[in-house]
Amino acid sequence: MHKSKENSMRKLPIAWILALTLLISTASCQQASQEKTSQQAKDTITQVSHPQWSKDATIYEVNIRQYTEQGTFNAFAEHLPRLKELGVDILWIMPIHPIGEKNRKGKLGSYYSVQDYYGINPRFGDMEDFKNLVDQAHSMDMKLIIDWVANHTAWDNPLIESHPDWYLKDSTGNIRAPVEDWSDVAGLNYEVPAVRDYMVEAMKYWVKEADIDGYRCDVAHMVPVDFWMRVHNELDQIKDVFMLAEAEGPKYHRAFDMSYAWELHHLMNQVAQGEEEVQVLTEYLEKEKENYPDNAYRMNFTSNHDENSWNGTVYERMGEGAKTFAVFTYTFPGMPLIYSGQEACMDKRLEFFQKDPIEWDKTCDMDAFYRQMNQLKEDNPTLWNGRFGGETTQIDTDKPEDVFAFIRKQEDSQTLVVLNFSDKKISVKLKGDAYSGSYQDALGNQKKTFQANTTMDLNPWDYKIFQRLALR
Repeated sequence: MHKSKENSMRKLPIAWILALTLLISTASCQQASQEKTSQQAKDTITQVSHPQWSKDATIYEVNIRQYTEQGTFNAFAEHLPRLKELGVDILWIMPIHPIGEKNRKGKLGSYYSVQDYYGINPRFGDMEDFKNLVDQAHSMDMKLIIDWVANHTAWDNPLIESHPDWYLKDSTGNIRAPVEDWSDVAGLNYEVPAVRDYMVEAMKYWVKEADIDGYRCDVAHMVPVDFWMRVHNELDQIKDVFMLAEAEGPKYHRAFDMSYAWELHHLMNQVAQGEEEVQVLTEYLEKEKENYPDNAYRMNFTSNHDENSWNGTVYERMGEGAKTFAVFTYTFPGMPLIYSGQEACMDKRLEFFQKDPIEWDKTCDMDAFYRQMNQLKEDNPTLWNGRFGGETTQIDTDKPEDVFAFIRKQEDSQTLVVLNFSDKKISVKLKGDAYSGSYQDALGNQKKTFQANTTMDLNPWDYKIFQRLALR
């Protein structure tokens, strides 16, 4: 017969009991202190104050070269009313600068081989055309940011002749590319203070002269974070700007409003292709909560210019689940991205170094789909960005390998999202009662009341979004 813990304790010497009590108390205090310190560390990562207009924004990537047959700012401007109707808030324009000719790849070269940071690609138009585009976007209450390539220049950028000491060198003292395969560009050296000064002034120029609203920063991870912190601070002295980093990691939120959710994108591709089960999204959500402060914007996407040209169209990578994953990007924490042509069901890989116009005359339901999703995000505060949006809690199901369900909650509002990431028709049980209550179907007009442990029938690649009508 085992003695009770209480009786055992009575037989211990008093000094031992006191020491044991002190040890337990100290350990508890240390754990609490560590948790507090960890939370404080997360809270201080995001030093950026987001523009108020970004709280419910969506972003749209514009490929000027391929957008129209003309491939000009003026031709693209004709699409602005349509994009406004689509519900776009931020226009991200791929690089607008003249493209280098020396060591050029393909006939037209890479947008990311910058010949002149103060110039305009003559194929796109001139400075007046660009300013008119910015003004038109602003008149429709859309913001416009441009792509900025701070890490490298074209080989015929005048800086190479005037300041060869600003560039990376190989073992023989010759200027080199930042990455071996990037033969059309030369790498800048950010250990040289003058490089930083030049780049800051060039970036300030476009905010002052063209009234742009910020930048998407190419390969931001290849440039020191403290440089980007300086950039954001100095640009904010001119106007509140929005900064997007082509980088992933908590540290970038010391300098940027938003970073790429690359890991999530790759997981979506793997789930769509059957290489991973849906549980990887659970692990991802937990890791995001642990590593990122709640005010960090993360950019969610099913495609962009790199993915489309080099890894395949959204239909190649995600197949019949393309729309389901798009819903996920709109309802999961983060800001959703639409790439040029996605609203037209673009099913081709756009040539990167050649002219290859988007086909806009296809019969497609994605335009109406994106219009509906953009409106849903704008109208529903639980789906807003960063701290403006609702807290995310996953709902366990009896089909964790296929279904991902979660709620987004903010004060009296709550949204329930259920996604079938499989090509099977299934019946799924939503466990627990965190979602219980009366809802409106966000994509229809039906009302629905959910009790604890409810069962739901889902078609292949089905998605459901419900907005709670009132607190239960």
